[in-house]
Amino acid sequence: MATCAGYRPSAEHRAADLWASQSAAWGDPEARAATVSELRGFNAEWDFMWRTFFVLSLADRAVAEPEEADTLLRVMDEVIADTTRLEATHGQRHFLMDYVDHAPFRHGSARSVFVDGEIALMLAARRFVRDEPALAAPMWERLDAIVEQMEASPALLAESYPDEAWLFCNTNALVAVRMGDLLDREDHSDLIDRWTRNASENLREAESGVLGSEFTPGGRMMDGPEGSSIWLIATNLRLLDPALAQDQYDRARDALVRGALGHAYAREWGPSWIGVQDVDSGPILPFFEAAPASSGFALLAARAFGDVRTERALLRSMRAADVLVQLDAEWAALADNAVGDAVLLHALTFGPLWEKVERAQRELFPSWVPTSSASATPSYRRM
Repeated sequence: MATCAGYRPSAEHRAADLWASQSAAWGDPEARAATVSELRGFNAEWDFMWRTFFVLSLADRAVAEPEEADTLLRVMDEVIADTTRLEATHGQRHFLMDYVDHAPFRHGSARSVFVDGEIALMLAARRFVRDEPALAAPMWERLDAIVEQMEASPALLAESYPDEAWLFCNTNALVAVRMGDLLDREDHSDLIDRWTRNASENLREAESGVLGSEFTPGGRMMDGPEGSSIWLIATNLRLLDPALAQDQYDRARDALVRGALGHAYAREWGPSWIGVQDVDSGPILPFFEAAPASSGFALLAARAFGDVRTERALLRSMRAADVLVQLDAEWAALADNAVGDAVLLHALTFGPLWEKVERAQRELFPSWVPTSSASATPSYRRM
């Protein structure tokens, strides 16, 4: 979100501004069409992810402000219904990049965990705010498909694209599975334990110990750690394996967060690996190698892990996006758009939904105790 020169909004004011702009972009049909067109001009995935992070922000606000829940739930339902309508009409490829057609999926279902996982996550978030029995079946239809894909993979990795399994998508899907278990008294803890144990043992970049971003279903690393992925992966792991989550957050912070004098930014790549810049990485500020995408997700992770010092330093440096706007119009378009704003809004308001999920986990499954898969042991073990 661009700001006027000299204007330094507080986190609360920035969140309020983002809330207003996101609500306007979705609520007005013409504004929504223009937003979708702009996002899809860069990447069809951005149209989809905008919806996901907006729904998660709506859920956080509905939990935090119960008196607004009726209105917010109507918007959540509209977003989910519109998203599933487009998927039903055009297929999952509507929200995927064109190269999805370059090869067949290895799994016979030919489904993307990116699409299934985030729609299931939206449905689970909506149900955690206020459950509706009619939402359980469509959520579990997707979750069952994801579980089947994971179990069919040698490394328990479901495909986002043909022969490509992204940990960003897989951990989103597993969070939806865990939320579904809590909502409906199901139990996929064995799958989650095996997944996190395999990740800890086999999916790390060798030197840093940070989890990679992209793998084949067999577990061969295709892309090393990326800031635009690892912060969300670590945050998701909090609900799956707290010890591994903390391990990954600490390692990512050491490798990617830079700054001085109370300011901080996050890089896309660390000192022991250099990836290929793509549309998901977003613009990279030369010399500093600051990445707005990585920094936005780093803010989310800092809040999730209670890292107040890093959170405040990142907040002080938010105006880095304004520097991009002044330097280059193309960078401005990449850095300042609805999906980026949705991620930032989610980061600034993150907490109420997850606290409700974690409370349900403690109440419904008191016999589960966290252990450390960071040292190759299961993340939860039945007592």
